[in-house]
Amino acid sequence: MSVTMEDVFRQVAGGSGGPLYLRLQKSIEDAVRSGLVKAGDALPSERDIAAIADVSRVTVRKAVQHLVRDGILIQRHGSGTFVAPEVQKVEQSLSSLTSFTEDMARRGMTLRSEWLERGLYVPSPEESVILGLSSHEKVARIARLRIANEIPMAIERATLAASILPDPGAITDSLYAKLDETGNRPVRALQRIAAINLGDTDAALLGVAPGSAALRIERTSYLASGRIVESTRSVYRGDAYDFVAELRLGAPE
Repeated sequence: MSVTMEDVFRQVAGGSGGPLYLRLQKSIEDAVRSGLVKAGDALPSERDIAAIADVSRVTVRKAVQHLVRDGILIQRHGSGTFVAPEVQKVEQSLSSLTSFTEDMARRGMTLRSEWLERGLYVPSPEESVILGLSSHEKVARIARLRIANEIPMAIERATLAASILPDPGAITDSLYAKLDETGNRPVRALQRIAAINLGDTDAALLGVAPGSAALRIERTSYLASGRIVESTRSVYRGDAYDFVAELRLGAPE
């Protein structure tokens, strides 16, 4: 007779060895690892699990929170708790300046974006300094959640001079493709990469638990003339990205 998810829950209260929430947590994790429940499957409600397993809702909530933190489950506000999708690890070279759109297309992944911000604004003092703007110039800001194969991968926030990007609404997929059309595609960039833990807002956008590991990338891109064309601050999921750099041994002095 096949085992169901309800059978897994019922075994928790009758088992032994450790706190109830840890036993429930392990039971759910084992069910996911064995394929009893698959990526994208919804779990019963907290109330239903508590009733089936004969445990308190506090016990259920604690077990689920730990599984969300470990990336086994995801919670969607207003929808419930689901088995997290399998994340395909992406290796990104640091030796070439390419766009996210180009990177994902090369891998045959389906890409889409959700816009978080797009428009012309009065620059902050920091933006004016970075982009070398005069007092009357505006900036174009574009921020979007980048999703590949329906998995949130990164949050990109870019700032450019309005003279470089006068119509942010014209961006559809690739910012670099639009800059290429006007002869303003950057030719080199400086990047700073740091390990961070996600706050509540970015974690919710990326579909992971608050405090999850991520990579923050700050990039300043230049035209051939040396002018700064773009300042970007991005956050990439730590479980989805590996950045790879090729190093060559220099000639001995």
